[in-house]
Amino acid sequence: MDANARMPDPQELGHICRVLGGWQDDDGPLHLHPGDLGWYSLRGSAATAAATRVWSENGTIVAIALLDGPDLLRFAIDPARSQDASLASRISSDVGNAEAGVLKPGNATIEARGATALAEELASHGWVPDEPWTPLRRDLAEPVSVGVSGLRVETVEPERTAEWVAVHWSAFRGTPMPRERLRSFVDGWCAAAETPFFEAGRILLLRDEHDRPVAVSTVWSGGAGSPGLIEPLGVHQEHRGRGYGAVMSRAAAAALREMGSSSATVCAESSNVGAIAT
Repeated sequence: MDANARMPDPQELGHICRVLGGWQDDDGPLHLHPGDLGWYSLRGSAATAAATRVWSENGTIVAIALLDGPDLLRFAIDPARSQDASLASRISSDVGNAEAGVLKPGNATIEARGATALAEELASHGWVPDEPWTPLRRDLAEPVSVGVSGLRVETVEPERTAEWVAVHWSAFRGTPMPRERLRSFVDGWCAAAETPFFEAGRILLLRDEHDRPVAVSTVWSGGAGSPGLIEPLGVHQEHRGRGYGAVMSRAAAAALREMGSSSATVCAESSNVGAIAT
């Protein structure tokens, strides 16, 4: 390795996005996706770069991780290097050394699907399995039928995401949304639109027969012919139990197909029975 883990410059995010897209494969693991960084980029380019770590060899990126919160590190590793013991050893050393600037001391979670050698290396250093997640994939070779009479799916521009934000807040927080949080969330979408990741993103809103916003999603292409990501997807607390989540899921898959994706992917906690069923 010619370098330990490093934090990239914001100007490198476009290249990182392309590298991550090239590592997505329908036959491969559901690991870190450009859309994961796209969703994180609501914090802006500088914050996204500050939360990203890359490992390189001879100038070529071989591993990318997103510090998705202070104690969650999410990985993608070059599929050709998934069983590389020397790379796994280097990464394990870096995540276990606070001075390397990857993780702070204390408990943490590492998500590294498909990184066989890294998983084995971490286990040898005392890391233990955490809560299981279920990866889900829908093939998009054939058109996706969304149609439900009276419902309408629209694509939302970043500066007009107030309704989208309110539904998302209800779906994941279930509490009244502070006005200042609404404004900052909309501003976040505008910030995301200035990043390289948003070129492959689409913000979706589902309306019912009374034109009320009832469900939301955002989809992210990984590039033509590669898996796309649904992140996030949610239904307003007041409109659950009516099948809107399933409709939104199909609409998200259809949007990804329009964007050239080979499949629609999502990963949910195995304990989240409702999400898995949807």
